[in-house]
Parts: sequence; structure tokens; C-alpha cells
Amino acid sequence: MNTLLMLFIFIPILIFILLFLNFLLAPSNPDAEKLSIYECGFTSVYGQTRSTFHINFYVVAMFFLIFDLELILLFPISVSLNQVGMYGFSIAIIFFIVLTIGFVMEISSGALKLSKPKP
Repeated sequence: MNTLLMLFIFIPILIFILLFLNFLLAPSNPDAEKLSIYECGFTSVYGQTRSTFHINFYVVAMFFLIFDLELILLFPISVSLNQVGMYGFSIAIIFFIVLTIGFVMEISSGALKLSKPKP
């Protein structure tokens, strides 16, 4: 049995079997606390679920995603650094420099501050 057959046939079948067993055997005990709306760490008030959302949380989340994805791109170069030689190492250093410049620009622009400075 080759790995492609395992990947495209056996794994989806196993997933559906496990999902079916979960729906069949998992206990379902809904109560008022479980069914109540809970958003972003704040308990919502009935009729006021749409409230002002600070954009700073969104900006920090976007910066986190960008830097997280860029750091994930560094994993292949770290694993194969002995095979890519000096050229690959120089490209990784340039990538680190660009990443550092972007991070310094974000900090200097004040984009990562969550609270406004007090006058």
C-alpha cells in the first residue's frame, strides 16, 4: 500500500468514522451557561451584542499572523542550512534583516501600542 493511497482513501475514511463515533457517543448536556453568547472575553448583554471594538486588537492580530507566517518560512532554511551553502545563508540573513526592519518600523510608528499615552 503506497502513501498516496493511504493519504487520499484511508485517512478520510478514518476521519468520517471518528466523527460519526463522536456524534454517536459524546454526551450532550446543553444548559443556559453553555448556550449563552460569549464574545472575546466579554459577557454580552442581551440586545447589545454589537458594540464598539477597538481596532488595536485587530492590528496586533494581523501583525502576529504576518510575523508568524514569516517565521514559518524560516524553518526549511534552518533544516537544510548545510545543503544550501553560503548562498542560502546569505538569503536567510537578508530575510532576517528585512524582517527586523519591518518590526522596528512597526514599533516606531506606534502600531503595537494598546493604550494611548496619558498627557
